[in-house]
Amino acid sequence: MTHLRALGPALPILIGASLMLSLSMGLRQSLGIFMPPLTKDVGISVSDFTLAVAVQNLAWGFLQPWAGAVAVRLGYKRLMLAGSLLYIVGLVLLATAQGFVSVLLGAGVAIGASMALTGPAFAMAVASRAVSAAVRSSVLGIVSAAGSLGALMAAPLGQALAQASGWRVGLYGFIVLSLVILPAAWYAGKADAMPVPPSPGGDEKSAGDMVKGALRHPPFVVMTAAYFVCGMQLIFLTTHLPSYLALCGMDPMLSAQALGVIGGFNVLGSLFFGWAGGRWNKLLLLGGIYVLRSIGIAWYFMTAPTPGSTLLFAAIMGFLWLGVGPLVAGSISETFGVRWQAMLGGVAFMSHQIGSFVGAYGGGLIYDALGSYTLAWQIGVGIGLVAGLVQCAFALARPPRPPEPRTPLPVPA
Repeated sequence: MTHLRALGPALPILIGASLMLSLSMGLRQSLGIFMPPLTKDVGISVSDFTLAVAVQNLAWGFLQPWAGAVAVRLGYKRLMLAGSLLYIVGLVLLATAQGFVSVLLGAGVAIGASMALTGPAFAMAVASRAVSAAVRSSVLGIVSAAGSLGALMAAPLGQALAQASGWRVGLYGFIVLSLVILPAAWYAGKADAMPVPPSPGGDEKSAGDMVKGALRHPPFVVMTAAYFVCGMQLIFLTTHLPSYLALCGMDPMLSAQALGVIGGFNVLGSLFFGWAGGRWNKLLLLGGIYVLRSIGIAWYFMTAPTPGSTLLFAAIMGFLWLGVGPLVAGSISETFGVRWQAMLGGVAFMSHQIGSFVGAYGGGLIYDALGSYTLAWQIGVGIGLVAGLVQCAFALARPPRPPEPRTPLPVPA
């Protein structure tokens, strides 16, 4: 209870970070609902649209470490505000698109770059800085849970507007929602004024030294490699599930409902794994998530979809979705400290986003070539099971041990 009362000064930062994350994640996760009408109206293929989504994920992933390093020098507020403006520009380009180039620049480059400045890495970093280590894992779970609410609201709203007035009007609704990211980022940026807890290995190291040290740390390397699976599976679902359901003759509104259910159960999963990460081996929990996700995907795609099975599948995936966020962020902060958390989280996230590229674009290529998603989900399940089991085995064989704080040298009398 004492820890909870101590959160008072940090609440504006945590609320701002949660709202920023909720909208930035929720809007981008819901872009798949516009794929069928947008590709038909603009005259591009499914693989063209998924290429834009894949570029978005690559831009996000490869810019994230750089953004995290710059934030250490310039602070988070200015970068998050710039990212908020860039997000709005990306949605405007997409809503007014007349061809592939605008879709690529809007949904791909602009939104991808903005996510490096308004997404989970920055939201988790400012939240970590604002609270003590005693409550950090639970707080990261709460912020991640709040980040799930955006899809719960955005997907049904965008689908309803698109069905009533067309996909462009649905995207205009997204633009209105994205305006709220600006004040949220401003409040989250108040974390710049908070004191930075000392890093376990000392604070005098450069960004390059920290990256080299992390890449020589086996638990970090295994976690980063397994993170590939997370991106591949999740972006495959958010991008291609609406198309798969349409192919199976399902009501178009079902895809929006499924994405909304994913968002709702994200809340429960994020809260649970944030709490669990404060008590059990974070890397073992991560491996368990990847294994269970793969089993869930195999079950769903091996049977003919129904509204009931689709919503149940969405609930399972939602519970196992953003719970990864507090586990990865918590593992990095307790091992390397919060000063470089956004940068090192970005290094791990590059692997996640390469997986996202494969899940989005690879799924589109397979569909265009074969007219079916069967091979795509089989590959996703196979790789997911292998990565999850390897992560679990490594976590059991080498339990992570946070490095001891460096003892300062005695000062001569």
